[in-house]
This record gives sequence, structure tokens and C-alpha cells, in this order.
Amino acid sequence: MRFSRCSFIFANMKSTNAKPFIKWAGGKYQLLEEIELSLPKNLHKYKEITYIEPFVGGGAVLFWILQKYPNITRAIINDINSELICTYRIIRNNIKDLILQLEVLQKEYLSLDTEKRKEYYLSRRTEYNSKQASDVRLAALFIFLNKTCFNGLYRVNSKGMFNVPHGKYENPRICDKENLHAVSALLQKVDILCGDFSITEKYAGESTIFYLDPPYKPISATSSFTSYSKEGFSDTEQIRLRDFCTRISRMKSFFIASNSDAKEEAEKSFFDRIYSTFNIKRVSARRFINANPLKRCSVSEILISNTTQ
Repeated sequence: MRFSRCSFIFANMKSTNAKPFIKWAGGKYQLLEEIELSLPKNLHKYKEITYIEPFVGGGAVLFWILQKYPNITRAIINDINSELICTYRIIRNNIKDLILQLEVLQKEYLSLDTEKRKEYYLSRRTEYNSKQASDVRLAALFIFLNKTCFNGLYRVNSKGMFNVPHGKYENPRICDKENLHAVSALLQKVDILCGDFSITEKYAGESTIFYLDPPYKPISATSSFTSYSKEGFSDTEQIRLRDFCTRISRMKSFFIASNSDAKEEAEKSFFDRIYSTFNIKRVSARRFINANPLKRCSVSEILISNTTQ
């Protein structure tokens, strides 16, 4: 497989049906153009492509690429967040019961005044953190909390407890039936794993494309909230991911990885150092999840790949 740049047609994005069913910090919708520019040339002409996301998160790249490239015959997604993965599986396998649960949550929540909504939210958060719910109920609570919490943030403490406060949206769309059905249909061709990113390595090989979107390295000592999972993702983990990329490259897989443009010192980047044998491209992204609206601004991020420029 030859790797080069390919054209990006923004109109194709608008014609897709399935879109992320949750808001996720660092979602990649706005970077799809830059990501596509790093894909293999004439990707439409390749046969039996396998697409792999070891850190699926909100799935913006997954939903876009599967709809744009129907010649992707197999997709594999993974995440260490077991509640997120449970939700993906329920959407794929039991969409009818999930929608029934979400409709009840939506009706009950929207019928309340602002103060009662907060009480209802906290009660559902406690239920979610109890870990006693069925898989369908857990998935419904996961989506409900995402739609009604502060800024759509997902954050857990060291004990793995979801601890984001209540948001104050006037009319949140908790149950988007049309999109959930579209996502369910798309996920029928997707294998869904749960665990460390390394479990996807066994699928590496020719005609395989990896997109890796790990928890970002903080750009400053004060910029990181607790975590998306209780395990966290340290610099040691970032280096372990670099080694993973090196191995799948040797197995002739193509990869694109995104991360923050984290500076160690003036004009020097952590990722320039550890990914010195790969290609690094800096892109601009606007980040919307911040307690201070004045800090929701464009930031520099990087795309790392083993493409031939």
C-alpha cells in the first residue's frame, strides 16, 4: 500500500447520517479535513481495508470514515472506559430497549424545573456510580449524564466515580432516536473491544489503518483534569504508545495519531523528540470544554503519521 495525500471534499461530511451520540472532550470532527489529507491516496480503490481505533472516545472519525469509505470491510474499536464500550455495544445490539429507557429519562428530566433537574441529575449520577444497573440501563444513564452534565465532560476520580456537576441546558436532546438508529446500523460492521490499546496490535498488517487518539499530554501543569479513566495516561504511557506505533509500522500498517503540542522547553516538543522517526504535522483546533469561556480558543495540536510525504 502506498501512502500519500488525498483530496478532501467537505460536502461528503454533510451527507453522512450517523454522528457522535455523545459530546467528548477533544472530539475530532473539526480535524477531519486534516486527518483525511494524511490517508492513503485513492483510498476508495483499495479492497478489504481494516480500520482500527484503539481509543474510540466519541467516535467522530469512526463514523465519518465508515460512511465515506464503504470499502472498509472491517472495523475494530476499543477503549479502556468500560462504560463507554458498554454503551457502544448496547447501541449496536439492543437499540430498541435503549431508546425506551432514554425516552423515559428525557420525559422525566424535562418535566422538572431547574432546581429539581439538578436533584434528578445527582440521583441518576449516584445510580450510575453504584455499578448495579443492567447494561441497557447503564448505557442510558451514560448518555443521559453526558447530555445533562456540565459542558458534556466525562471525568472520573481515582476510584473511577463519575464526578462532573450538573449542567444547565434549557432543552437538552437526551434521546436522538434518528441518530441512534443510524449509529446502530453503522456499528453492525464493527468489532467492539474493551481494554488497553495494546490489545488491538494483533490486528495489524497490510491494508490496515489505525487512528490513535489517546488522552492528550497536558500542555501545562494546571491544564489537566483528573482523567477519562481511573488509570490515567502518563508520559510513560505516551512512550509505550510510540513503541506500539513503531511495531505496527513494521507490520506495514498505516497509522495517524493525534495529540497536544506539548512543549518541554522553548521551541521543543515532547512529541518531536519521541516520534523523531515519523512525520509530525501541526494543526489548529478549537477546544470548547473549559470552565472559563475566555479560554475556549484555538490551540496547536499535532498529527503524527508514517505516511510518505
